[in-house]
Amino acid sequence: MQKAYDNIHSIAGPILIVDGVSGAKYEELVEVTMADGTIKMGKVLEVNRDRAMVQMFESTQGLSTTGLKAKFLGKVATLGMSTDMLGRVFDGAGKPIDGGAEVLAEKHIDISGQAINPFSRNFPSDFIQTGVSSLDVMNTLVRGQKLPVFSGSGLPHAELATQIARQAKVNDGSEFAVVFGAMGVTFEEAMFFQKEFESTGAIEKAALFINTAADPVVERIAIPRMALSYAEYLAFEKDMHVLVVLTDMTNYAEALREVSAARKEVPGRRGYPGYLYTDLSTIYERAGRIKGSNGSVTQMPILSMPEDDITHPVPDLTGYITEGQFVLDRTLHQKQISPPVDVLKSLSRLAGAGMGEGKTRDDHSKLKDQLSACYARGKDVRELAVVLGESSLSDVDKIYLKFATEFEKQFIGQGYYTDRNIIDSLDLGWELLRPFPVTELKRINQKTIDKFHPDHKKK
Repeated sequence: MQKAYDNIHSIAGPILIVDGVSGAKYEELVEVTMADGTIKMGKVLEVNRDRAMVQMFESTQGLSTTGLKAKFLGKVATLGMSTDMLGRVFDGAGKPIDGGAEVLAEKHIDISGQAINPFSRNFPSDFIQTGVSSLDVMNTLVRGQKLPVFSGSGLPHAELATQIARQAKVNDGSEFAVVFGAMGVTFEEAMFFQKEFESTGAIEKAALFINTAADPVVERIAIPRMALSYAEYLAFEKDMHVLVVLTDMTNYAEALREVSAARKEVPGRRGYPGYLYTDLSTIYERAGRIKGSNGSVTQMPILSMPEDDITHPVPDLTGYITEGQFVLDRTLHQKQISPPVDVLKSLSRLAGAGMGEGKTRDDHSKLKDQLSACYARGKDVRELAVVLGESSLSDVDKIYLKFATEFEKQFIGQGYYTDRNIIDSLDLGWELLRPFPVTELKRINQKTIDKFHPDHKKK
């Protein structure tokens, strides 16, 4: 039986303290009635004997404890699921904000979810083509992987996020969908995301969950769980392959810090709660493949690094949990290379599982290694040329110097509206290697050179 309590002890930020409560449960929904009859919603964050801590979904600014009543509803927050949600845009409460009708749910699912049991996991495998050469060739994304994007303030991670979400596909004919979650973004960014999906038609295979900086903090915390719950529904009940793009996880962590401060918890590193690692893992570990299911959930969380500090708690802990990182570089951005991806700092630990089968996998891997080696040496030669002058370089060094420049312009800097399939990206890599003498291609065997090199293909 639902019971209303009027003994609200205090209000601190988004937190209400209710005394004399019996039978309250963690995550239980609470209906708070104002003195004027207005109803606002919240959820139970913590229960200590007969005292419940309630986190409000809306701002508590201007509220007084006088006249407030809290009713505990005995149920948790759920999201109505349906394949009809594809092509739609929702807010942090799961309500449509695209002007369309309410979704007729096939079932309701608790958005809290849980990490996939390791015993039930299948190893991530099979390629997801994003159309971005620096990702597909150099840091291959596979189904069931979690591969974060590390960005800096002011870098174009929003443009990269929409490009990946627009262009991502699987090449074996399986059903594919994108779930896009935006947290704490500006109104302009929210409009950009929505217009990009709608203008390109990518909205047809996508569902968007958007929370702006002006929306309640609690919705910022709910967005990734809501997006992942829907992705799990599509993957494990509808056998679809789903890519979940979450931006910006740093805003999510800031929301956690705000709530933690309101709860008067002892802070950890840089004021973030001590359980930040655990909390992030409950999100990231929901990616994967499950035995007995044909579907998969793949995650690409995007996070901005304050002051480009990769040791900041959010990227640092994210790196421990996930399987690599895709790093954006400020120097490349200043040179107008877009997307400004630092392929040498980027890494996909599961890339081998997505690089084709057998010999094809070996050929892709060797080309990737050779491109990385040539680019690394080219950057070293560039620094040397600044000190000694280009005239002091050997003929081979000049080839490396030119390669580094062309690799950045053509291969990395493809722009945000160029969709390259994997074959085109591999062919471009081979074309860029054409000026090198075969003796410099030390990461590739002669058989592979004879098969793919533009000047050495056997007729």
